[in-house]
This record gives sequence, C-alpha cells and structure tokens, in this order.
Amino acid sequence: MNRSARRIRRTLQVTGAGAAALVALSACSSSDSGAASSGGGLDGLSGTVNVFAAASLTESFTELGEEFEKRHPGTEVVFNFGGSDSLAAGITSGAPADVFASASPRTMKAVTDADAAAGTPVTFVRNRLEIATLPGNPDRVASLKDLTGSDLKVVLCDRAVPCGAAAQKALTAAGLKLTPVSYEEDVKSALNKVVLKEADAAVVYRTDVKAAGDKVAGVEFPESAKAVNDYPITLLKDAPNADVGQAFIELVRSAAGQKVLTAAGFTAP
Repeated sequence: MNRSARRIRRTLQVTGAGAAALVALSACSSSDSGAASSGGGLDGLSGTVNVFAAASLTESFTELGEEFEKRHPGTEVVFNFGGSDSLAAGITSGAPADVFASASPRTMKAVTDADAAAGTPVTFVRNRLEIATLPGNPDRVASLKDLTGSDLKVVLCDRAVPCGAAAQKALTAAGLKLTPVSYEEDVKSALNKVVLKEADAAVVYRTDVKAAGDKVAGVEFPESAKAVNDYPITLLKDAPNADVGQAFIELVRSAAGQKVLTAAGFTAP
C-alpha cells in the first residue's frame, strides 16, 4: 500500500461493531509509527499522528498533512475522515487518536463531556451551507424554497451530523419543511449523490461545493447566515503521540494553515 493510500482513512459509521473496527484500525495506524520514528527530524518530532477530522476538512487537511510531513521529516499524518458524531463516538469508545477536529461545538462536547480532551478545544475556522446542484443548474434552483418542489430529488446530511443540523436550522429560519429522498451519513456522501446524478440537489458546505469543481454548481442562499458552523480542534487526553499532535494543531492554527483553509472556502473564526 503506498503512503498516500495509508494516510487517508474515511470513517463512515462508528456504532456497535463499527466502533470496534475503528478502534482496531486506529491501533494499526499507531503501530505503524515505529517505522517512521526511526528517523526523527531536527525538532525531535517523529512517528505517526492520528487525526480524526470532519469529512468537510478532507481536502484542506490532506494538504496540511503533506505540508506537516515536509516540515517534520520522520513523521506521518494519518487521517480518519467522517461524520463528526461518528468520530466522536470512536474517540469516546477508546480509539487511540491524537487530534480531533469537529464540524460543530455540539459534537466536540461529546468528547469533552467524556473527559477525553486535553484542555479546552479552540475554534479554528467557520463554514456555511450552500446548495449543490447538477452542473449548469438545469433545474434553475435559486433559493432554499426551490428545493421543496415535489419534482426535485434532494438529499440532506443526517440530522445527527453537523451539516444536517445546520440544514435543519436554515430551513427553520426560512419557515420551510423539506422531505429529502435520503439522509446521508456525512457531507461528502450527500454531495456524492449529486455528483453521481442520483439526486438533483443537496444542502452541503460551500467548501465541499468548491472542492467538487465543475462536477456540481453552487447556489448561495441567505438563510445560511443563520446556520454558520464553528469548527473546534483539540489534542486528545490519551494521545499516543501528543507532541506531534500538538505540532499539527499549531500548523492548522498558523498563518500558513489558515491560508490553506480560507483558500478552501472556510472563514477565519
């Protein structure tokens, strides 16, 4: 398996057997640190750092992971991307992770309430919603209200994950009710329904619309201002590689890290 393939692991569900599988997966990732630790950099940092991050951070964090490895030879960043609620469940179930970056304070609270965070989580970016439509917007979607038409197949994120909770908040602010054809487990799954033309539209983050390029069209709507998500990040209490985890957080919060994140469509806190 090549290095890039090892680095990114996408978590879909962490309940029951899924939680056990995630714990085992993360343990394997931690055991890989021996090979990396044999050649620490001048700053003394070495080994594998396991970062659990919201699915919407996939592109920007992957870029930051590559930058981190360049800055700190002898380290390897391994990501578990997925719905923030599933990631939080994995952490509170004992998955050996170093860093947790959530798409909402509510899902981060599950970790802090379990006394699994080291210190107080810090908001590092914000994100807002956008409507993703088929390329060229053939259905001429111009507003959130347009999604309530019976002729459109619309998907939303599950209400348990931050993008789903934000969508419900925006719909409530607009006084609208929407029955989607499906609720998806994270924002990437919702977006993918449109990319594959299995749905006409999805309410996702603007960062995901931007990352999809010409595979979708994006439609902004004013109610998104009522549902802006703060993204907190924290070092975890039982982090197997706390020094490297803290260094990764510092990169995320640095000017260089913020430049990558804002270029992806996030806004500064």
